[in-house]
This record gives sequence, C-alpha cells and structure tokens, in this order.
Amino acid sequence: MCTAITLNGNNNYFGRNLDLDFSYGEEVIITPAEYEFKFRREKSIRNHKALIGVGIIVNDYPLYFDAINEDGLGMAGLNFPGNAYYDDTLGNDKNNITPFEFIPWILSQCSNVNEARKLVERINLINISFSEQLPLAGLHWLITDREKSIVVEATKEGLHIYDNPIGVLTNNPEFNYQMYNLNKYRSLSISTPQNTFSDSVNLQVDGTGFGGIGLPGDVSPESRFVRAAFSKLNSSKGMTVEEDITQFFHILETVEQIKGVNKTESGHEEYTVYSNCYDLDSKTLYYTTYENRQIVAVTLNKNKKDNKLIAYPFKRVQEINKLN
Repeated sequence: MCTAITLNGNNNYFGRNLDLDFSYGEEVIITPAEYEFKFRREKSIRNHKALIGVGIIVNDYPLYFDAINEDGLGMAGLNFPGNAYYDDTLGNDKNNITPFEFIPWILSQCSNVNEARKLVERINLINISFSEQLPLAGLHWLITDREKSIVVEATKEGLHIYDNPIGVLTNNPEFNYQMYNLNKYRSLSISTPQNTFSDSVNLQVDGTGFGGIGLPGDVSPESRFVRAAFSKLNSSKGMTVEEDITQFFHILETVEQIKGVNKTESGHEEYTVYSNCYDLDSKTLYYTTYENRQIVAVTLNKNKKDNKLIAYPFKRVQEINKLN
C-alpha cells in the first residue's frame, strides 16, 4: 500500500511513500529526451520530455513507480487491488497503453495537468503484462503539476478522472469515496475545542492536541488518507526550500509503516520501502529508504544528446553523523 501527497511552499512538491512487503531493488532513473520509448500497441516516441523518477530497469526499459518530467509534471502509481480493471480488447479510437507504459506515455508528452487530462481521455488501459515474471499490478494514479492534481482510476465501470483538490491519494476504496469519507472528520481541529458535551459539566483539558481526537491512527488506506490530508492541509510552510523538504518528509512520516506492525495475508511484514519528495521547480528528487534516513538528492540533467538511461542505486545503509 502507499500514500502520495502534494505540497505548495517556497517551491512546489510532490512525492510518496511506497509501502510493500519487499523491495524490487528500486533506484533513481533518469530518462534523457533522446531515449526511445517503445510501446506495445502504439508508435515509439523519441525527442520527448526528459524524466527523473524511481523504479527498476528491465531489458533497458524504465518501469517507473513515480516520476516527474522536465516541465514539472509528476505522476505516481499506487496500489488499487480488486478495483483496478484493464481491458482485454483494443480500442479502435483510443491510444492502447499498458499500465506499465502509462507514466512514460503521459510524462514524455505533457507539460501540465490540463494536457495530461486530454491525453488520458483518449487512453484505453490494456491488459498486457511486461513479462511473465512481471505481471500487471492493480493501480490507480495521481497526476500533478504546480497548481492542480487529478486521480485516474480504471475500473469495470470505465476510466474515471477525478479532480483532487487536496492533493492526497492512498489505495482502496475508490477516490470519490475517500473524499466523501472526509465528511466524518469535519469536527477535527488543530486548536483546543470548546466544551460542547454539556453546559452543566465543566470539562477541562490537561494538554494540547485535543482538537485532533478522532483522527484515525491505523495504517489502513482509509485512515492514512484522512491522516495525510489533515497533516498536509494544516502543516505550516517553511522559510526556505530546505525547510519545505523537511516538512514534506515529516508529513509522510505520519503515514509511514513500520516493520512488524502490519502483516500481509502471506505473513510478510509490510513497511515503507522508500519515501520521496520531488521539487517540481528545481526538478530535484529527494529520497530516504527504510534503512537509511539521510535525505539523498538527485537532479534531472536535461542532456538532449544522450539516449541512454541513467541509474543511481538507492543508498540503503544507514549513514550516521558521528561527532565523537
């Protein structure tokens, strides 16, 4: 399971927690503008927008989990098991794109959410796996720029595009329900609440934080959606980009998964494999891993003449600043 958020501060940011019970061996991948994106049912694209993101490279193809492009458009795929539905037939009047091609298809061509929406409206997500060893995952997607976000969900009822005014996405259930579910938490506050229990009882508080009583603390997708939205929407802005990035990771920490507190049906421990933050203005990717809490940064290098993928393996060994 996963959580993705956006944040506006001194710059504009987008990122996510990837929560799984194993690691794919993820790394930072830069796709230069001259790299040829080959698609299973559509024509190849060359001379496109450069990308930076997190994923794995298989047979010289970048399988992105999340990424941004040189114009500051970002996209992340999050688990959507049981609800995601991909078509077994090709659409004659559609662009037939597989889910593992979806991020490259959008980010290689679009500069903002409005352009992405138009391209998504013409897409038919088809049920073709990358390989027998890498079957399709049930996903839905957050697409964002500096000003707005949308969510894309392909279900049996069709392809849905939702405006996302809060810039948060987790997993099941469907996004429109997640937004409706927030109505139950409208009484939450960052301030100490007034006593509305009864006029006849003088009820006191003995600390701060009472306005947040009722905020769910478990790691289910519904609860993480509410908690991430409350934390993000009420978080204070920093004075610098560095403070913004620090704040961004603190927000993601409110919905992190710790090894041992959530076991899957197979008995494995689900945990936050990595957390990242993209600066949509500087085109810089910041990340931490479960093993290494130090923030690592990689910036997109738009070398138009390069056509080879560039990869930076994740730093997974804890780096401690020892002062004595």
